[in-house]
Amino acid sequence: MIIKFVPQQEAWIVERMGRFSRVLVPGLQILMPLLDRIKYVKSLKEVAIEIPSQNNVTLDLDGVLYYRVVDPYKASYGVEDAEFSVAQLAQTTMRAEIGQMTLDRTLAERAHLNANIVEAINTAAADWGIQCLRYEIRDIHPPEKVVESMHQQVSAERTKRAQILESEGSRQAAINVAEGLKQSTILQSEADKAEQINKASGEAEAILLRAQASAEGIRRIADAITNSPGGHNAVSLTVADKYVDAFAQLAKETNTLILPATANDAAGMVAQALTVYDSINSKRGLTQGQVVGAPRT
Repeated sequence: MIIKFVPQQEAWIVERMGRFSRVLVPGLQILMPLLDRIKYVKSLKEVAIEIPSQNNVTLDLDGVLYYRVVDPYKASYGVEDAEFSVAQLAQTTMRAEIGQMTLDRTLAERAHLNANIVEAINTAAADWGIQCLRYEIRDIHPPEKVVESMHQQVSAERTKRAQILESEGSRQAAINVAEGLKQSTILQSEADKAEQINKASGEAEAILLRAQASAEGIRRIADAITNSPGGHNAVSLTVADKYVDAFAQLAKETNTLILPATANDAAGMVAQALTVYDSINSKRGLTQGQVVGAPRT
């Protein structure tokens, strides 16, 4: 009798007389001498293997594959070398997946590519008792010309974004300036309107005040002429003074004068003006007398 202690996370494949007998689980195990022998020892831990760099015409890329044994029996008898087989399957699957994608998609969709590789490996490795947990593309090495083109594309994209941002800034600045001019014009027009209204109102009020002052002055003059002693004589003197002053101003304004035949007789002209005034005044008094003394019907 042979006593064996199987470590944790390991599975021992026992053959009896050259034929599979059983799988030893972790713990104390007893074997029959000469009949039983341990043929395979499989680790149930997760294993990481490096996938060598693969050349796919335009790309050189490598990765890391994580897998573990889920069925020790299949891993022992379903495939000769499980690790080598999984590595080769990962390489061929990676080539197939990359061949279906463009360069830009390969660089931008690494997560999607990793998921597709894991799904393809699990489908093929199910009969080997192996489960692929995840696959990570580690490095992607495009050719130098491709790298140079990518740098140029990135630079062009940055230049494009800078120009777009600059144009947007210029556009917004122009809009702000236009809005400012618009508001300024509106405010200026409203100010001009208010100024014109105030000016017109002031002029109207001034005209009204001047008219009221002129009317009041005329009324007072009329009262003074009618009701004050010597009013008639004062008016006569004023008329004569204005008459003479008017002829004096004619010589200052123009060289052409239109004078009455008796222009050399100042006294006669004044007398004539007073006669006109007396005639108007007498007619005014007669009209008032007729209105006052008219018989009632």
